[in-house]
Amino acid sequence: MPGYFARSTIAVIAAWLAWCAPAPAQDYPTRTIRVIIPLAPGGGGDIFTRALADELQKALRQPVVVENRTGGGLNIGARACAEAAPDGYTICVLSSEPVIYNQFVFKSLPFDPEKDFEPISNLFFNTLALVASSSLKVKTISDLVALAKAKPGTLSYGTFSFPLAHFMEKLKKETGADIVRVPFRGGAEVVNAVLSGSTPVAILALSNMVPQLQSGHITGLVVTSKTRSPLFPDIPTLAEARGGEDYPSTWFGLFAPKGTPKPIIAGLAGEVARIVEDRDFRQRMFIDRAVEPAGATLTEFARFISDQRKSAERIVKESGLQPQ
Repeated sequence: MPGYFARSTIAVIAAWLAWCAPAPAQDYPTRTIRVIIPLAPGGGGDIFTRALADELQKALRQPVVVENRTGGGLNIGARACAEAAPDGYTICVLSSEPVIYNQFVFKSLPFDPEKDFEPISNLFFNTLALVASSSLKVKTISDLVALAKAKPGTLSYGTFSFPLAHFMEKLKKETGADIVRVPFRGGAEVVNAVLSGSTPVAILALSNMVPQLQSGHITGLVVTSKTRSPLFPDIPTLAEARGGEDYPSTWFGLFAPKGTPKPIIAGLAGEVARIVEDRDFRQRMFIDRAVEPAGATLTEFARFISDQRKSAERIVKESGLQPQ
């Protein structure tokens, strides 16, 4: 999935032409822009959002501030974005959960994920990993499963993402491993719990724990991607470890409230396309953090979301999860 979009030079030029269109985008922006993210500070998505906000601030010559609105299965922050004035001064970075999964996970939502947001840009895909505290002294999934069976009810795993939790629950069912889920609000909290040993197993983005994996404080068991990570070539892929099994994926995108003027949407998309193509930004925020760039035009991103929503419905149905 990552990398299948090809950025179109024509589309970027079109975005810039739209940016220069008459009012209401003509004088935009004239004041502070707020970027809402429904995750806790310090995680991979938050770090990327702040780096992007810094670059947008330089380009737009107005303050761009990040606001963390956590809780409610990522629904609180998504609702704040959906209910904001559609004037271009509130945008949001949302992951796949509130955009495509939560409508099938919750009985009701305080927003409509299909109607309340304007897609701007698909920012990145996460390279994910199943990891364990080095104190467990496990090196493989088989080691982890054997330990969980030997000490039932004593191990726990952390994640804040439904598709990742679904993957772990499926793994438990198939292997008989007894590992209890502990929910978290963001990646930084999960990493701290693994390091402390309070929740010694986790599945989350590599970008949250590059230094800890490099230092050996956290052990990578598998990466859930098609190929091994260039940063961690010794960690096998899930397919290598378990024989061609499907792997979960998560992504982050930039959105605005529905009704935000099209010229503003197109202009922001053009700015983001320029930022993520910058060599220094790509090195810092993609390569060094094991993050996979998406690179989609506005039209491609909207189509991608529609296709992903169908897959999300199928995954939730297969999980047997009853909406909360």
